[in-house]
Amino acid sequence: MDFGRVTPAELEELDFKLPAEPLFNKKVLKGKPVKKPQAWLGCAKWGRKEWIGKIYPKGTREARFLAEYVRHFNSIELNATHYQIYGPDTISKWDAPAKGMEFKFCPKVPQAISHFSNLSPATAGPKTTSFLEGVLAFGKHLGPIFLQLSDKYGPAKRNALYDYLASLPTDLQFFLEVRHKEWYEDEAVRLELFEKLRELKVGAIITDTAGRRDCAHMHLTVPKIFIRFVGNSLHPTDYTRIDDWANRIKYWLDNGLQEVYFFMHMHDEALSPDLAAYLADRIEAVCGLQVKKPQFVKE
Repeated sequence: MDFGRVTPAELEELDFKLPAEPLFNKKVLKGKPVKKPQAWLGCAKWGRKEWIGKIYPKGTREARFLAEYVRHFNSIELNATHYQIYGPDTISKWDAPAKGMEFKFCPKVPQAISHFSNLSPATAGPKTTSFLEGVLAFGKHLGPIFLQLSDKYGPAKRNALYDYLASLPTDLQFFLEVRHKEWYEDEAVRLELFEKLRELKVGAIITDTAGRRDCAHMHLTVPKIFIRFVGNSLHPTDYTRIDDWANRIKYWLDNGLQEVYFFMHMHDEALSPDLAAYLADRIEAVCGLQVKKPQFVKE
């Protein structure tokens, strides 16, 4: 993912410290841990040829990539659905390799809806119905569905956004990612957004990337988190950032967080499994939660 990418020189100057805990979160977290919190870790795509010989066995063919992926991660941020609406038949084929496993597919809302419809009922409504009819074929493996708005979609259009979110089925978990800077620059607009999401029980995605520190906002609108982390090719700060995240997640778990969804992105995706494995170790050591982690091919 190139969102928030900076130059090597800029990277050396950045302060990656996570923002302070917002008072807002006390509205969402009950102040004591739940009995069985869950942690889900994954990447954005399974079709990574650069993982052959790293976590996929040498000689693995593309048709086997998903079957190999589910051996190393227990979730995926499913970007494939952003580019096309798939029917139940295709979704069922994707779901098959995860049969019998604790695994979550987290499909991304198609760009035909999120970027090109202005979220109007006439255009977004029928497409949303088709999209949901497809992804429901994941069954118990369906995780949160995430809506990523274009960086051109600002608060001036927020009424259309709120109406669209209110039209979504309440028995499915949705998360929202906004990128237009005006969502974050005006405190009143920002808090109105988070309050509306809390009312609608829609999660607020937290995106931690170098060049857009405003997107690492730390606000929880449901007792679950969906973190999109963009590393910088195993730069030393990648590890200290993960350490900070483990500590923040521990605090949230202690105060009632139910589920963690953490998705690893890297400008060089060949290295995503390395940092994902480090994260899994830190989550276990700091938070006491075990999460499936990549197993590397032995030479």
